[in-house]
Amino acid sequence: MTESIRVAVVGAAGRMGQNVVGAVGAAADLEVVAELDAGDDVTAGVREADADVAVEFAVPSVSRDNVRSILAGGAHAVVGTTGWTDEALAELATHVDEVNDSRAAAGEEPLGVLVAPNFALSAVLAMSFARQAAPFFESVEVVELHHPDKVDAPSGTALTTARGIAAARREAGVADSPDATETDPDGARGADVDGVHVHAVRLRGLVAHEEVLLGNPGEQLTIRTDSFDRASFMPGVLLAVRQIGGRPGLTRGLDALLDL
Repeated sequence: MTESIRVAVVGAAGRMGQNVVGAVGAAADLEVVAELDAGDDVTAGVREADADVAVEFAVPSVSRDNVRSILAGGAHAVVGTTGWTDEALAELATHVDEVNDSRAAAGEEPLGVLVAPNFALSAVLAMSFARQAAPFFESVEVVELHHPDKVDAPSGTALTTARGIAAARREAGVADSPDATETDPDGARGADVDGVHVHAVRLRGLVAHEEVLLGNPGEQLTIRTDSFDRASFMPGVLLAVRQIGGRPGLTRGLDALLDL
């Protein structure tokens, strides 16, 4: 019988954390060995539980420290907290490499960290489709819609989507979307992310939703993903937990596990 993967959940008291605890607990090949939250010593909790992987869903202000603590505790990390900047990810990649150099010198196996802006398979696919479609349309904008308890805007998914769109258009030599706006004192045109406008909606009753709007003369393509329940993120989380042990270093995005 294959030995279960031992999983610690960091941010276990939160809504996403509780979903992770339930999903991991229901999986025959996984086992919840620690539930950690604010005020807990993450390094000690991970180490004492002998966790193989720690799943981290917290808030942006503590996520960096949590991930470093997970690595210090000797576990791989699957990170769903949004708000990670390119600079923070570059710093994390360097830190993971340093940790693995130390582990190699001690004869220990390397660790892996996966940071994903969204674990919903529909969202990952939507981001991929948007990158593919973006060079073929004159105009493109992104609208993300979330519950009002979300602390960051635009969402990590929207930022990743916009950056992917912008990169695909640059590579194809496509100009920025036309926009004749001259005055916008109240920011009605939304955030400018690498030349792509991103609009954030916060509304009670929503969970996590995104639309990518692409337009040409006489036609429009809409790519939309909707998560109506946090259960939609769990297949992606479990996939990451099962695969991160074979991916040393930093992995950015769930699409890397889906061969997209």
